[in-house]
Amino acid sequence: MIAGPSSRLDSFLEALEDASDIADLQRVIERLRDHLGIDHAVYHWVSAGGEQYGCGTYSAEWVQLYVSKDYLRIDPVIQGCYQNFHPVDWKRLDWSGRAARAFLYDAVAHGVGNQGYSVPLRGPNGQFALFTVSHDCSDEAWADFTESHRRQLILIAHYFNHKALALEPGRSPVAAQALSPREVEAITLLAMGYSRAQVAQTLTISEHTLRAYVESARLKLGAINTLHAVARALSRGLIIIT
Repeated sequence: MIAGPSSRLDSFLEALEDASDIADLQRVIERLRDHLGIDHAVYHWVSAGGEQYGCGTYSAEWVQLYVSKDYLRIDPVIQGCYQNFHPVDWKRLDWSGRAARAFLYDAVAHGVGNQGYSVPLRGPNGQFALFTVSHDCSDEAWADFTESHRRQLILIAHYFNHKALALEPGRSPVAAQALSPREVEAITLLAMGYSRAQVAQTLTISEHTLRAYVESARLKLGAINTLHAVARALSRGLIIIT
């Protein structure tokens, strides 16, 4: 990996500003990957309905496999970033489950790399996206890379998201419906780390009734799953965790 001069950052931001379509974004992200000397750079926007949009340098075979196996719903990177507002190093995510290990095996086999760093991005009405860089190297080399490039990666990530929103305004989620008091209570307790059984017991309802509240809240928030619903509720100030 190389560490290019910070003056080069301006050229990438200018190229992003001048981008007029997704093909332009693709060219910029390829230039960025080459400049950083890493294996991959990816911008990944996930819509409320699970539609995926963006650009990046993963192989076509991996992208096709990711979609065909519906890896979006089990990808620990997606799940982990729903719960964070700060950049996430993949090594700190939970890869212990069987499905997660199978996903990781497939990812490494398709050249994604054994290291990764993702910046969660949030926009209007709960829009969610990720900007990710990944590489195949030692833990020490990756720690050095992320430490020296962290600020640049965060800035570039937000520029990518800003441009994507400008190019694809029709993809912006619609405003969510208001949550009921019971839905707010359920989502709040889940955000605090309660298990579903604990939430049901606290609210004095059955787990079946709890599922109905959570599913209703998820639909109102336009979320893909419960973790996404919690993240959207937090980002919109619908629930407050103290």
